[in-house]
Amino acid sequence: MTIDDDLAAARLLLHRMGISAEDLITFEKRASSTPLADLVSTVSRVVPGPTRSLYETYWNKALAAWPERRVVDIQPTDVAWFIEHAKDTAVVRRSSRNGHSAAEHAYDSVRCLYRHAVALRLLHPWDDPTSHVAKPKRLASNRRALEPELVEIIVEVASTTGDDPRLDALLLRFHIETAARRGGALALRLRDLDPDQSLVQLREKGDRNRWQPVSPTLMNALREHARLRGARDADSAVLRYHDGHPLTRRRYNTLWDRIGAHVPTVRTQGVSIHWLRHTTLTWIERAYGYGVARAFAGHATASSNRFGVTQTYIKADTRDVAIALSALTGEPHPLAVALPSMDTAPAPQEQQTPTETTTSKSTGSAA
Repeated sequence: MTIDDDLAAARLLLHRMGISAEDLITFEKRASSTPLADLVSTVSRVVPGPTRSLYETYWNKALAAWPERRVVDIQPTDVAWFIEHAKDTAVVRRSSRNGHSAAEHAYDSVRCLYRHAVALRLLHPWDDPTSHVAKPKRLASNRRALEPELVEIIVEVASTTGDDPRLDALLLRFHIETAARRGGALALRLRDLDPDQSLVQLREKGDRNRWQPVSPTLMNALREHARLRGARDADSAVLRYHDGHPLTRRRYNTLWDRIGAHVPTVRTQGVSIHWLRHTTLTWIERAYGYGVARAFAGHATASSNRFGVTQTYIKADTRDVAIALSALTGEPHPLAVALPSMDTAPAPQEQQTPTETTTSKSTGSAA
């Protein structure tokens, strides 16, 4: 083929793709001139709030490291360096694991930027530097179900120390009963409480909402707590400080720091509120099986048969969760048609449930 034939073939291909020569020139100019700071600003405005909160720290680190860089200037070696930089400069917390989580988040934050850069046609997919860097491997979680005796000690410390023990006891009871993530508690509003069916609506990561059964005792405690601390309209936060301000993530940090000061195991192993989620879900799975545990946890149903066709049929609904909750708390629930017998709930009767140690601590005056 001659050069003219090659040019004709190229023009035909571009025509079929709906791309003109002017588009190619404009694309090159846009890609070469866009500052990284402008991309960060654009992406920050369009991602969901939780994503922005997670990645903002790393975007700021990237801009501090590359203040004058353009989008096209970042190379795979830069991304690899940034991952190690984030790991080395990570804030050390009780649950820190040598910066591995920071490294993972650093990669994900830059990956997010360049996915949007490709979507905005700022660069071609094969020029995305993150596509040439392996994502840091996630370490296996060291969280586990806590022993009933340890849960009892944790609840005792939380409900007898600090400047607001009633709030802390209520908070622990809420997480033990619902196996909710921290975000689910912080996002709880008055309109999320259904006292007639004893359900709370949890809004957690991935923009997933679900109605979770709670015991009537916990429902009454939540409503009384909210009323006494100034929650009035439907969008008012339920969980609040003494002064009426909505609860923040900081309360969890101070709570577990205080518990850790009294309980060496909590301090040494970095126990946090998520360990209570593991504790409850482990008990539910052992007593009621995988399907109920998955529904209790609010995990999405698998969209493929990767784990076997049988998983398609292992589903549980709110009624199943309510029945499991009744066994967990020892209280009847409006949606539980009947309390489970030993035939349907093979958990050993002598096994202490996670909520047995929290009932008396969290159901008093909520003021």
